[in-house]
Amino acid sequence: MAQPLLTKEQSFSFHKEGLRNTKVLIVDDNYLLAHLIQLMLEDEGYEARAAGDGREGYFSYLLFRPDVVITDLHMPGKNGLELMENIRRHDPKVKTIYMSGEPWLFWSRLEEEKTGYPVSILQKPFSKVELMRLLSEPGG
Repeated sequence: MAQPLLTKEQSFSFHKEGLRNTKVLIVDDNYLLAHLIQLMLEDEGYEARAAGDGREGYFSYLLFRPDVVITDLHMPGKNGLELMENIRRHDPKVKTIYMSGEPWLFWSRLEEEKTGYPVSILQKPFSKVELMRLLSEPGG
């Protein structure tokens, strides 16, 4: 019987190696959730940073220059849509995953976003599987 090219462990390690260059910024005013997502993504091989609000998220973006921004929609100060409006002045094609417990409050604006930008929507609460699926999709 033919041996597989890679063992399951090697395949998993190879998958993580491939993600090593993917940088993800997580922005949520629930700082505990933002850090939990950061730790989960780092465990999966992503380079991740967390920020606690839209203002901090914007400055983190400028320093970190992520490939993907995962942001809460509803935050005090700058909400997720306002944050992304600022970020897109620098990188209009940055992949964005908006998360919210009440995405329908922003539905028309989100639909508009989806026509011009690589955007996905993640309803809270969500599973790791759902998040990983959205991250693995090309361009959002």
